[in-house]
Amino acid sequence: MQNSSVNAQSNFQSCSPAPPLVSACDRAMMKRCIELARRALGRTTPNPLVGAVIVQNGEIVGEGFHPGAGKPHAEVFALRQAGDNARGATIYVSLEPCNHYGRTPPCSEALIAAQVAKVVVGMVDPNPLVSGSGIERLRKAGIEVVVGVEEEACRQLNEAFIHRILYQRPLGILKYAMTLDGKIATISGHSTWVTGAESRALVHQLRAACDAVIIGGNTLRLDNPHLTSHHPDAHNPLRVVMTRTLNLPLNAHLWQTADAPTLVLTETEAHPDLREQLLNKGVEVVTLKPLTPAKAMAYLYDRQLSMVLWECGGTLSARAIADGTVQKVLAFIAPKIVGGQFAPSPVGDLGLATMTDALTLERVSWRQLGSDYVVEGYLP
Repeated sequence: MQNSSVNAQSNFQSCSPAPPLVSACDRAMMKRCIELARRALGRTTPNPLVGAVIVQNGEIVGEGFHPGAGKPHAEVFALRQAGDNARGATIYVSLEPCNHYGRTPPCSEALIAAQVAKVVVGMVDPNPLVSGSGIERLRKAGIEVVVGVEEEACRQLNEAFIHRILYQRPLGILKYAMTLDGKIATISGHSTWVTGAESRALVHQLRAACDAVIIGGNTLRLDNPHLTSHHPDAHNPLRVVMTRTLNLPLNAHLWQTADAPTLVLTETEAHPDLREQLLNKGVEVVTLKPLTPAKAMAYLYDRQLSMVLWECGGTLSARAIADGTVQKVLAFIAPKIVGGQFAPSPVGDLGLATMTDALTLERVSWRQLGSDYVVEGYLP
């Protein structure tokens, strides 16, 4: 992983001091904050992703990002790099500086001590421990504060953190790949590969950004997936298998816990021999009764996770949607037709009898990846 304070000689062009209104320079520096913050994708939960940039006389003199919970915040790394150049400077930070003592001291006090002249904030922290108090503390100290620069992009960066704070549950993302006629596999169950290399690469990036990825026992038995980011330097999520029966194969890629941790959630005490063998392989086995998507997400919330990817089959995906544990959908659509009345679809029975009952996604966007299309949207 890269150092959380970065070389101030960045590729960004220098810019003159910002005018009172939001300038192109302000927006460019906030985008740089977001770029820095993304270097810690998947590593900060339950904390947010945050980047910071310090500008003095139109030049970047310090940069940093928050690398993980319990470690210094982005502002601290940027201040360390800037040194005395922070005095009278402008600091850009993608999230409101904290104003409370947690595992680290408040960043608002560090900024005041460094005698910065101006703080440009991407978005207000939704955490009630912070929300608005950091900004208020800075203003009381005589520091100019501008709020809301590139706010939508900052909110998008931390949508999982925001959801976790507001609803006390991880953000659930349902991802699936299907053919043009809505099939995730052929009638025989064969599914390698529905989409092309570009789509699969994006899924690997998505896994790297998530804290956990969930499948059902049937997906494990049919596909034997790895569920990793497929990159040696990227974060690998916790791999979760939901199985009521614990009827699982003894040999599976997920049991190779040197690659990434694996958790099995079950509601049965059966198969004690398999349970013991999984434990010996380093696999966690946890019993939840009843085993439902909602109960699983509550358990993962208690484990401090913020973003969970559902990569399951149609039966479990329908249960996850019905349980309110899916907020976002990513559908990868390949220009293929396989047919088959009984070939599996990405979402099973939701009990919706008429088209007027259909769940309609909001804030929908789409883009092309190679010959595939990916559609992204949010459940209401």
